[in-house]
Amino acid sequence: MLHLVQEQPWEEPRVPPPKQATIRSALPRNSFNQQSFGSDYRLICNHLVEFTRGKNLLKGQSLHAHVIKSALLAVPLVCHHLINLYSKLQLPYCSEQIFHETQFKSSTTWSSIISCFAQNELPLRGLEYFKLMLRYDGMFPDDHIFPCATKACGMINSRSMGQSVHGLGVKIGFDVNVFVGSSMVDMYAKCGSLGDARKMFDEMPERNVVSWSVMMNGYAQMGEDEEALRLFKSALWEGLDVNDFTFSSVIRVCGSSTLFELGQQMHALCLKLYYSETAFVGSSLISMYSKTGMIESAYQVFDEVLEKNLGMWNALLIASAQHAHTSKVFELFEKMKTVGMKPNLITFLGILYACSHAGLVKEGKHYFGMMKEYGIEPGSQHYASMVDLLGRAGKLQEALKLIEEMPMLPTEYVWGAFLTGCRIHGNTVLASSVADRVFELGPVSSGLYMLVSNAYAAAGRYQEAAMARKMLRDRGQKKETGLSWVEEGNRIHTFAARDRRHELSVEIFRKLEELGEEMEWAGYVADTTYVFKQVGDEEKSETIRYHSERLAIAFALITFPPERPIRVMKNLRVCGDCHVAIKCISKCTGRVIIVRDNNRFHRFENGVCSCGDYW
Repeated sequence: MLHLVQEQPWEEPRVPPPKQATIRSALPRNSFNQQSFGSDYRLICNHLVEFTRGKNLLKGQSLHAHVIKSALLAVPLVCHHLINLYSKLQLPYCSEQIFHETQFKSSTTWSSIISCFAQNELPLRGLEYFKLMLRYDGMFPDDHIFPCATKACGMINSRSMGQSVHGLGVKIGFDVNVFVGSSMVDMYAKCGSLGDARKMFDEMPERNVVSWSVMMNGYAQMGEDEEALRLFKSALWEGLDVNDFTFSSVIRVCGSSTLFELGQQMHALCLKLYYSETAFVGSSLISMYSKTGMIESAYQVFDEVLEKNLGMWNALLIASAQHAHTSKVFELFEKMKTVGMKPNLITFLGILYACSHAGLVKEGKHYFGMMKEYGIEPGSQHYASMVDLLGRAGKLQEALKLIEEMPMLPTEYVWGAFLTGCRIHGNTVLASSVADRVFELGPVSSGLYMLVSNAYAAAGRYQEAAMARKMLRDRGQKKETGLSWVEEGNRIHTFAARDRRHELSVEIFRKLEELGEEMEWAGYVADTTYVFKQVGDEEKSETIRYHSERLAIAFALITFPPERPIRVMKNLRVCGDCHVAIKCISKCTGRVIIVRDNNRFHRFENGVCSCGDYW
């Protein structure tokens, strides 16, 4: 959920009752109004559109001054373009001032101001204006206002408020409108209610490319990748003329499912249809190439797109952070400021992530403090990143102090980051004491239960560790199975620890035995401290030797050509022993091995990892 910024105390505006504007027939003579009134204001509107596209604030303000002198603020279309100008320049409160100075407020004026706040990450304020409009005599929402309101509901993840807007749409007959219906589908999907979104989608009497695209995007965001691709196939069968937003959704699915070859095909199709240079597609391509380990291709896509939006900047900044290109992250942030792109809370999350995984405590504190300079209040995720930064750097007491001083209750992500820091630095006493406080949160994710259990086990408190696992089972939750997978021959090959179900399992285990001998000659010794079960040393060694990522690497060594880099994807964090082992494998085999775990990328080459053993 987005954290909204109130740059000034909220006061409900006093909107005067509607009245017919009196437009003077005799205007001051100047270069604009030498012609008829109609030609004059249309020319102004055309210039305002031009200045908005070019993000030219000074020329826009000059024309705004002319509009005031010429009393043209009474024209709703001029007012709409002025509100839109300042909105696109990230000056929502200037748009708000224009709104209040406008005597005659049409539906276009109302939709402009509601959309302005939604576009500038102030959806609650936009919804306040929506409610105010409903109390305004003679004004009803239309097919422009409803989508603005539903977008704001989706941004704050409020399904209940979205249902209220939906109900109003049904009452006044706008639920069958294709634009309103599409916005409802998008709202329900963003609120995580895929069932409601699909029901709305299926019941729409008319569907356009936006309807299909937002439904696909909803499936992609919720990890329902197969359903998203199935829907894309159905759209093509129906002869849908897809657009850049459709491609963006499908490419995002390719990235999250690590379908590299399909992603490349989608990129090629975008090039043929001239969609590759749009910001929507560009952001998805950057994310897709990053998630499949092709960060250089992500940089190339970014350079090829001329008109970059904030989403593209954030996508590349996060990609650079995940690939340990920390200096590139700082460089991108400075370029953003140079081109006048205002960072948002996601931008700072990416920067704090980069600092955390590079051990840059001083820089992390600097950027954390900088957030307020941009009017952004740090949220729980930013605090979690700071705790992660301090914890990984060994400053555990400072991290604990920051948690205790948080203006909101610590979330499970905050405690998870702290427990990770305790585990890295072997502070089992502090970890086990904090584990007791985690249960005060109530039901938490299975991952946090396992962190707590491992913290107890590392401290020798095996009874409490067993209790944490039992609580997990009692709540009907299961520990997430560690999986690793590689793409080969248009197929995804998935492995679990000690998995012998693969058709090449005999060859895979034989390859691991051969690698084990070479690694021992190279000086590798298994670190069994990463096995938290009460079992013998031999069984611990056996357990860690056949982790899922090693099986995936062995399969790739058997099937991939020697010149091809090995890309392995993993749903959990790679353990410390496997990290050492894969470095050794890369040195012994001379292969480039790229591993993406649930946290970041590791590029292993000639016995060295890109993370610098700091992850």
